[in-house]
Amino acid sequence: MNKGSSVFVAGHRGLVGSAVVRALQRQGFRKVITRSRSEVDLTRESEVAEFLQSEKPEIVIDAAARVGGILANDTYSADFIRDNLRIQTNLIQYAYESGARKFVFLGSSCIYPKFAEQPICEDSLLTGPLEQTNDAYAVAKIAGIKMCQAYRKQYGFDAISLMPTNLFGPNDNFDLENSHVLPALIRKFHEAKYNGSSVVEIWGTGRPKREFLYADDLASAVLYLTENYSAPEIINVGVGQDIEIGELAALVADVVGFTGELSFDTTRPDGTPRKLLDVSRLRDLGWAPEWSLRDGITETYRWFVEHWREEPGVIADASG
Repeated sequence: MNKGSSVFVAGHRGLVGSAVVRALQRQGFRKVITRSRSEVDLTRESEVAEFLQSEKPEIVIDAAARVGGILANDTYSADFIRDNLRIQTNLIQYAYESGARKFVFLGSSCIYPKFAEQPICEDSLLTGPLEQTNDAYAVAKIAGIKMCQAYRKQYGFDAISLMPTNLFGPNDNFDLENSHVLPALIRKFHEAKYNGSSVVEIWGTGRPKREFLYADDLASAVLYLTENYSAPEIINVGVGQDIEIGELAALVADVVGFTGELSFDTTRPDGTPRKLLDVSRLRDLGWAPEWSLRDGITETYRWFVEHWREEPGVIADASG
């Protein structure tokens, strides 16, 4: 990579894509290409083909996906598998056809078996059954990995696949029905504090353990691996340590300033008991995260407050 390389970031308005754009801009890249969904619908093959064949970016970073938490994945499983298969298939195919010299596919730690040995190494892929609440999304992402590997094998296309752990940061989805656990907790505690509530309900037992990576750290890893990694094997991207959901909730409450009680609804699903990534392969390549969990949550909450609309109770468009 050099500062004059043209880089298309798919999904630039989302949590991951916006962080990648920020990282590219901080490093002085002059040709960062972005398109909104109204300009190019990534689920539509003809639009993706026309756009990539016209722009011919040297590097394509696929940070576009339909994502959500346990409820969204379980409720909209057909939408999740359909849309994610379409997005990644279109991007991989036409990045290759348009002459891109590097393709970066971003998957998810949910590709691994529900009861994979902890911490989860990359070789655990396809060694056991998936978590049922998000298996549709996971299968789509596994298909993306296999497509990247197949295009590398058959065509020599330099496509790499990175598997991030649970992510959070600015531009996250804070919708209480469709978001992941950490942004949902931020919103719950903020609303409780704002409304004077004395109790906040947390889904599940609070005992499952999760690993969390700040989005700007992921973006740093993406750029580092784009420049320094070229192989068919997938690479885990995480921090190498996890935290119980109950402890996480207490940490978020402290950052937000909520002083009430936490109530755990044990009738709600816990999901996978534990999901900690083995990041030794990434560390051996020379990369490590910079943000602590508390500092990342603090920065994410600051962003949330700045973009919060009190009346409709939604996040304002980050672009305006």
